[in-house]
Amino acid sequence: MRPLLLIVTLCLLLTSATAQQSPATPSPQQASAQLSNAPVPVPEPSEKAVSYYRSGVALWIVNILWGLLMPAFFLFTGFSARIRDWAKRGSRGWYLVIGVYFATFFIIIFVIDFPLRYYQDYARERTYGLSNQTLGKWLGDETIELLIGAVVGFLLPWVPYLLLKKSPRRWWLYTGLLATAFLILSTWAAPEMKNKELDPKILRLAEQVGIEGDRVYAVAISENTKTVNAYVTGFGATKRIVLWDTIIAKLDEDELLFIMGHEMGHYVLGHVWKSILFSSLLIIATLYAIHRTAGWLINKFHRRFGFTELSDVASWPLIILLFNAYFLIVGPIALAYSRHNEHEADRFGLEITRNNRAAATAFVKLQQENLAVPRSNILVKLWQSSHPTFGERIDFANEYRPWEKGEALRYGDLFK
Repeated sequence: MRPLLLIVTLCLLLTSATAQQSPATPSPQQASAQLSNAPVPVPEPSEKAVSYYRSGVALWIVNILWGLLMPAFFLFTGFSARIRDWAKRGSRGWYLVIGVYFATFFIIIFVIDFPLRYYQDYARERTYGLSNQTLGKWLGDETIELLIGAVVGFLLPWVPYLLLKKSPRRWWLYTGLLATAFLILSTWAAPEMKNKELDPKILRLAEQVGIEGDRVYAVAISENTKTVNAYVTGFGATKRIVLWDTIIAKLDEDELLFIMGHEMGHYVLGHVWKSILFSSLLIIATLYAIHRTAGWLINKFHRRFGFTELSDVASWPLIILLFNAYFLIVGPIALAYSRHNEHEADRFGLEITRNNRAAATAFVKLQQENLAVPRSNILVKLWQSSHPTFGERIDFANEYRPWEKGEALRYGDLFK
């Protein structure tokens, strides 16, 4: 904000008005055209939005430190080795030891993390008016997560440890390929959704790029949150565009059509499978870095760790620690790729709707409804932001008009 500049500008306008004739009053049609072409200003964030942003940055720092300190605590105190020893005493067989260790480890971490999750996921969202979720509903969801996590922890983690045991030199590659398969499976096996009735204009817009109407879903999410969102999910036969009922309720028709155009961009441009491939490469690279450095740490601190091989299940906190540390390096790369995809989806939405004002005002509403700030600190953007800032998106929506200049559309050949 520049209050001094605003005052000076206002004074100049007032003094010049006395020396000029009043302009002719525009016709309603001219006024409408001027309004539709006028750039939408980037709104200043509210005090609540600034507070929410700052608390989010603080939580981000806490989560980074927590993600490094907690596994380090399990390692350097020998606590992880003691959990392994306890699992061995109560279990017979290598597979069962792995399962008991992971289920126990998950439950302990769940309990330790509970106060932070309560503040971050429930109390903070309620305080800032972004959540409709009751405490009972949140606790129920947490209980389900605990049960699922314990069961999955008991049944699956033996796979990477078997790879570590059988192929100590190539485990990182095989584990990365398995992670890729898991990403594909989890995306492909999208849960069934109840499709609410959608505006025919949304379905007609989808048809312009060959998306069938039964691929567009509106789901009820307002019982849990007041925030607005839309996304593309699924893979292959289960690929679909999902609109939250909150975004349908809070955007007008033209704004919603642009959001639909944006999500259609993700759909048509194949951002889901491309993101899976890109994420897989980063995961494999990170696992390779762990492979190259874990041995040195084990050799140096094996007495404190209580194990001498990475294939020992007690090494799990070491893998977490190194993964979190290396993710500080690869995270900005992944987020930059995500921001690129989101920017291209914005371009696609603008080209198919050609309604710049609706796009800009949609971003204004998204900013305000989600308590976002239009411009974030560069470090926050690099390490936290999966989307361009709302200020950047509003600016782009105001400026990108190749059809008015006779220029070719980047994605025009995809429209029917």
